[in-house]
Amino acid sequence: MTYPAFTLDGYAETIRGLTDRGYRVTGFQDAVPTERHLILRHDIDQSIPRARRMAEREAAEGWCATYFVLLRTEMYNPWSRQATEDLRAMRQLGHEIGLHLDASCYADAEAMEHGAEAECRALENIIEAPVSLISFHRPAKSLLGGDRRIAGRLHTYMDRFTRDMGYSSDSRGAWRHGHPWQHEAVLQSRALQLLTHSVWWVGSEPQEPHQRLADVLDEHVERLDRDLAINNDVWSGRST
Repeated sequence: MTYPAFTLDGYAETIRGLTDRGYRVTGFQDAVPTERHLILRHDIDQSIPRARRMAEREAAEGWCATYFVLLRTEMYNPWSRQATEDLRAMRQLGHEIGLHLDASCYADAEAMEHGAEAECRALENIIEAPVSLISFHRPAKSLLGGDRRIAGRLHTYMDRFTRDMGYSSDSRGAWRHGHPWQHEAVLQSRALQLLTHSVWWVGSEPQEPHQRLADVLDEHVERLDRDLAINNDVWSGRST
């Protein structure tokens, strides 16, 4: 079987292939493990602008997803004017925004609990809406499974979202658990949590994962160059 390429068109074709199999796109709170429910999850690891492009494509298809935002990262600044505009625009398209929590920033479980609450409140100020969902960034095994909430909120690695239903991810730019169309849960008509990262999909042509990341790096450098020129006469070449 030939599967869709890693492009925005290929992403849309992948999701349509699941809806053609009777799946209905739904959120985390409404998904029933024994039903043909499809959760669209996106962890924003590198680029908010690329996430917005994917969010716009999903909205055009009539799908709503959940996007998880890192606050403690060197890759982007969710408090910047453009990032705030992008995140709020994604909400206006019907998507939910959750917290992508880097638990490695905290010394122990108690510190993580307090940190998660603080980060959720900070993100709520950015998007001007409640944050009710958390996903872990590169989680340790000890954080996987169970039914314990984090800072009173659901998290994406609870048993109900990873064991009671199917789980599939495009980590490293490839389908980690086989293509979703052939996932065991899909073959059994059970719910599926589908984790994708916009960095692998945004682009009109297929590319190797390393080149996708190189392009993201170039985009970051271009944005920094423009911002530096706007805010510093030395860099822009104007006399002081």
